[in-house]
Amino acid sequence: MSFDRYEAKREASKLQEPVDEARLLAEKLGLAPYPVNYWIVDYDEMNELIAYGGFQHRYPHWRWGMQYDKQQKQGQYGGGKAFEIVNNDNPSHAFLQESNELADQKAVITHVEAHADFFANNEWFGMFTDARGDDEVDAAAMLERHGRSIREYMADPDVEQAEVERWIDNVLTLEDTIDQHQTFSASHLLGGPDADDEELDDDLAEKLSELDLSDEVLEEVFDEEWVEDQEGDGAAASFPETPEKDVIAFLREHGKRYDEEAGKAVEFEPWQRDIMEMLRAESYYFAAQKMTKVMNEGWAAYWESMMMGEEAFAGADEFLSYADHQARVLGSPGLNPYKLGKELWEYVENTTNRREVLDKLLRVEGISWRNVADTVDFDDILEQLEPPDALDSITSDTLDAVAELPDEYVDREALQRARDGEIDVDKYPWKVLTYEGLAHRHYSLTKRQNRGFLKRVGQSELERIGRYLFDDAVYESVDEALDDIDHARGWDRMREIRESHNDVTFLDEFLTQEFVDENEYFTYEYSQAAGQNRVASTDYEDVKKKLLLQFTNFGKPTIVVQDGNYNNRNELLLAHRYNGVMLDIEQAQRTLERVFDLWGRPVNLMTIVKTVDEHDIEVAKRRNREPEPEEQGLLIRYDGSTFEERELPWEEVEDIAASDVDYDTKPDDWLA
Repeated sequence: MSFDRYEAKREASKLQEPVDEARLLAEKLGLAPYPVNYWIVDYDEMNELIAYGGFQHRYPHWRWGMQYDKQQKQGQYGGGKAFEIVNNDNPSHAFLQESNELADQKAVITHVEAHADFFANNEWFGMFTDARGDDEVDAAAMLERHGRSIREYMADPDVEQAEVERWIDNVLTLEDTIDQHQTFSASHLLGGPDADDEELDDDLAEKLSELDLSDEVLEEVFDEEWVEDQEGDGAAASFPETPEKDVIAFLREHGKRYDEEAGKAVEFEPWQRDIMEMLRAESYYFAAQKMTKVMNEGWAAYWESMMMGEEAFAGADEFLSYADHQARVLGSPGLNPYKLGKELWEYVENTTNRREVLDKLLRVEGISWRNVADTVDFDDILEQLEPPDALDSITSDTLDAVAELPDEYVDREALQRARDGEIDVDKYPWKVLTYEGLAHRHYSLTKRQNRGFLKRVGQSELERIGRYLFDDAVYESVDEALDDIDHARGWDRMREIRESHNDVTFLDEFLTQEFVDENEYFTYEYSQAAGQNRVASTDYEDVKKKLLLQFTNFGKPTIVVQDGNYNNRNELLLAHRYNGVMLDIEQAQRTLERVFDLWGRPVNLMTIVKTVDEHDIEVAKRRNREPEPEEQGLLIRYDGSTFEERELPWEEVEDIAASDVDYDTKPDDWLA
């Protein structure tokens, strides 16, 4: 046995109890995760897994090496430590680095259990699995199968390896141009080109035969290029009928490759079409992770903190190390999905619990939304909402007091086992409680950092709650109303949201002015007048718009197929759905070069650019304001060798121009 293998086995043995207990605690807290297989890896193996996106077997490509090098340098030069990686699979697979301290390992395990719960219960993750008709995700097998197929293509003597590598680069350029709001389907474009082309070819052949022309004339006049033009005429009115978001699928079905020797577009090789579909399937698989980064990481950070800190899964000798671990994760600079997500989940919990308390108080005789603030002492309310001592502090010496708690809070069977010495209640006090007992034990409004949340309610919210109460005299006293509080309502609501939302809808619904003020969020922008960045706004609508721009379509420009027979010349027209943020024109040109390889004919991109006149900048500086940019339509065309740019009249780009609709990020069909 090698030393490395021995170390891995020893670490695995040490972590077996934390793994088992973390799963039990997660389930007690109401989570329902996928089964998780934990693997012990060394530092290099962890970097390899991160580079491969959490999977051991992928297709060969240079970007894995680039990501591996980046990850190594990040660890070596203090850019960040790799704590864990877990993939969306059933069962999920999580990898623990053997050199991490026990506190780090326990933090990772609790974090992973929450991720596995999110994978198993969020509908956006289910879109890929459900569409395939699988009970299990089995992503590792799919990705390994893709890797094996691509390696076989590279080893084929009739296919040049460099050609395969370039083809992968071409497709990866478009990996985010899918319709992530639709379930994955291998036959996304119903009917595909084959049936239509066959029918069109038959019609064309019949028409030519009616002319009774000689073979020489047919070959001379009605060549393949002429036939393609006629096919284009037939499809011009509906090609596609509506803009197509799944650009990869469209190109796979209708694209061609440019043959330099023949000087024209020819059909794809089978391996080219196969690789396009494999990489498209992978894009759909990874889409849910990209769409729920804030929600998912925030969810995991929330429950990790609950388990490690509030339920003391981190032992007394491990807590400081864990606190440092969490501080590093939540304190990383930039737009931090762990921090933003955790704060939003806590806000959801607090607002739900506050609504539950107010809903009960406003049903007390003599209390209404108009007088509740003057009638009720909120500090006294919080005192009454505190968990009883027997629930708050559980040890082997307080089991008799625990037994006196209501049945809804106590797992009577586990309590008896604790009394019999079968459960170490000093180490795992949560084992003798039910879900409801844990919810009351950790009721958010009574926590020190949240004690001002209840009394901070605004008059407008009180009115909004009170106006829709029909049975507003249910309780005779405040005490009676508080006895009816559902302490688990916040957690229940969190699970409801976890099931149906993605980052865009999550931010759109729950990022409020109260949240922005409480957590000190703001927007900043580059000032043309001042020549530097400045704080632009603390208004929640502005903060929300800035954030939504970063999460809509994975934060990438939204590109659709506008026309597959542009100007009736078999050219491709792509349209950039402009949302106020300009494309990087140079990068757009590099992308068009790749798209040309997938279309085989000239490609066009329609977008909108903003220009600012130098004179306007000077005037704005003198008046201490920002110059107003002018928006202009632009068409970029690439024919395989040269680029052309021309301005477009506004009426041609009006449909892709930004408006308030661009920020209506929760259309009904997203949540259907």
